[in-house]
Amino acid sequence: MPRVSVITIFYNGERYFAEAIESVLRQSYRDFELLLVDDGSSDGSTEMARRYEQRHPGRVRYLEHPGHANRGMSATRNLGLANALGEFVAFIDADDRWHPDKLAEQLEIMERHPEVAAVCGSVCYWRSWAGGTDVDIPTGHVRDRLVPPPEASLALYPLGKAAAPCPSDLMLRRDVVVTLGGFEEHFTGPRQMYEDQGFLAKLYLAAPVYFASNVWLDYRQHDDSVVSTVKRDGGVAEVRHYFLRWLESYLAGRSETADARVHSALARALRPYRHPRLHAVSQLPTRVLNLPGRVVRKLRRSLALS
Repeated sequence: MPRVSVITIFYNGERYFAEAIESVLRQSYRDFELLLVDDGSSDGSTEMARRYEQRHPGRVRYLEHPGHANRGMSATRNLGLANALGEFVAFIDADDRWHPDKLAEQLEIMERHPEVAAVCGSVCYWRSWAGGTDVDIPTGHVRDRLVPPPEASLALYPLGKAAAPCPSDLMLRRDVVVTLGGFEEHFTGPRQMYEDQGFLAKLYLAAPVYFASNVWLDYRQHDDSVVSTVKRDGGVAEVRHYFLRWLESYLAGRSETADARVHSALARALRPYRHPRLHAVSQLPTRVLNLPGRVVRKLRRSLALS
């Protein structure tokens, strides 16, 4: 049985698909299987995945939903998880690219820290493929140390300000993913922009994670990605609101008492949606209100408590 299961979900990803697959097959660590999981593609990516399965029997497997259905990214990740054999799982989306030592170096960290449930690194926001300039973005608020729960919940986007992991950069212990119930399949359509955040929110509350300073992923920036599409359509606020309401429901249903700091951070994030007028006033600068600074500060404090 392979030590690591690599899961690549795809939907009409023919343009970049081969580069993602080849970056997995070129890994210096070899004890892995590659699951190519089809979300109902109608372009040439289905046939491409089947050809890779034929070329690499025993290492590459092709999977699809019954009836070749399109069910969304989270359901497709879960299909891969249900068929994974490895102790560890790693994801790579069909438009990204791994560096050659990604699996080897992440696995070494996981073995060194057996209590850690997930490892990821800094990320290259990859624009040079189209003539742009690459930028390395550190993931998380600290690097190269264990982060216990719920520290990442408070520090990382969407409740905090630090950069969140890219799904294509994650290595996880499969038993932890299964215990958490996998990915939330109701994040469909534009809501898929937050489908990774739904899973990560559960993970941050349950187990330690590790943000490394290494760069293992080239995260391709292009106009056809889910994030770019939702931003272009002006749907980011609506999708964020959906996520926050789901997280509120998830916290309410936890059998144990969630950290009060997480509840407070969530309440702050929800305030612009639930009290839009008060929030708008609280954001106005002093000169706009034409009031003394001490009065404005007092007003803002009172609004923050409302």
